[in-house]
Amino acid sequence: MIVEPLTAKDPHDIPGPLLTELTGLYASNEEFQQLSGDFPDPGRILPEQVAAALADELAQPTAEVLLARSAGRLVAIAVTLGRHPDPAEPDPWLGLLMVHAAGHRAGHGRRLAAYVEEGFRSQGRTGLRLAVLENNPRALAFWTALGYEETARRPDLAHGRPCIVMRKSLQSHTDTQGA
Repeated sequence: MIVEPLTAKDPHDIPGPLLTELTGLYASNEEFQQLSGDFPDPGRILPEQVAAALADELAQPTAEVLLARSAGRLVAIAVTLGRHPDPAEPDPWLGLLMVHAAGHRAGHGRRLAAYVEEGFRSQGRTGLRLAVLENNPRALAFWTALGYEETARRPDLAHGRPCIVMRKSLQSHTDTQGA
């Protein structure tokens, strides 16, 4: 799997073929889109809606969009925040990790999550947080299996949806032993 950042400075400048791939990835996850309510018609997601969603994500100064490819195809996307909008949150956040439905259970999500974790670990960050919609038990099971633990329950900042906040320590076992 090859991971690279979305380089368009303005998401509305995303090249047409890439925007088509991104739209296909978002649209392939209709069940998640129904749970999230991010798109008015989860069965009919349009390229301009995906561009607008990415623009909203990238409005945060420390946001980064990562694109994962396997065999030349876009298989997953991750959106990270180096800093959460709430200054009391010390950890970076994983705002979105979505795998194309055709690639579910192929390990793409695990590999992309590990890539994000290692990136923040190499920057000296000690933890990574994310929020899972309470109505999404599959996502909760996925993140729990990757070692994330529930730290709080609260509404998300953007839409007020009930969420489970999770955190994973990025320190290795030897880092926490004290040398």
